[in-house]
Amino acid sequence: MDATNPPPGECRQCWHHAYAPREAHGHLAPREDCPACVDHMLHGHPAHMVVSR
Repeated sequence: MDATNPPPGECRQCWHHAYAPREAHGHLAPREDCPACVDHMLHGHPAHMVVSR
């Protein structure tokens, strides 16, 4: 999988965090939640981050 090129309908940020976890989450302490991931879980994906079809 390419972390920088999500398929249509997918969120760019979520795709990157799922397929490049060391790059996206490497700065976090063990068991520390990623603020960006938590924001998406609570508020959904911003329309500008979802790849158009």
